Amino acid sequence: MTLAPQANRLAFRSFDEAVAALRERGMRLSTARRLALEALFAAERPVSAEWIAERLKIELTSVYRNLEALERNGIVRHVHLGHGPGLYLLVGEGEREYLYCERCGSAQALEPEQLDPVREQIRERFGHRARFTHFPIVGTCAACQVAGGA
Repeated sequence: MTLAPQANRLAFRSFDEAVAALRERGMRLSTARRLALEALFAAERPVSAEWIAERLKIELTSVYRNLEALERNGIVRHVHLGHGPGLYLLVGEGEREYLYCERCGSAQALEPEQLDPVREQIRERFGHRARFTHFPIVGTCAACQVAGGA
């Protein structure tokens, strides 16, 4: 799958702004695409294609096709949190990076700038420019540490 480059990602704050941005790019808004987009706006967290298909009662292949088209056009992206399926979220107002608890499955979304000190340490020590938008930093959250004594 070809992802939209960072520079081609669209900025939007509402469903109507997202639709207008898609139409400006010449993209047709089919019923299935509109429903998938509405489901993403209604979701309070990243969600799987399966979740969208079940919620909308439409074919999973149709959901995947539409999510891929939305991702190519900079409206959505996917992230892998833990061992489950890829999860989809709106790009909208900017990127998020994640901390994922491997015990309870909680995910904390962060502004990329919040992880800049970590990113800088990795760059200085290993010469690698790290990003945590597609794969999170995995570990154990504070609540699980207290509960489990880890």
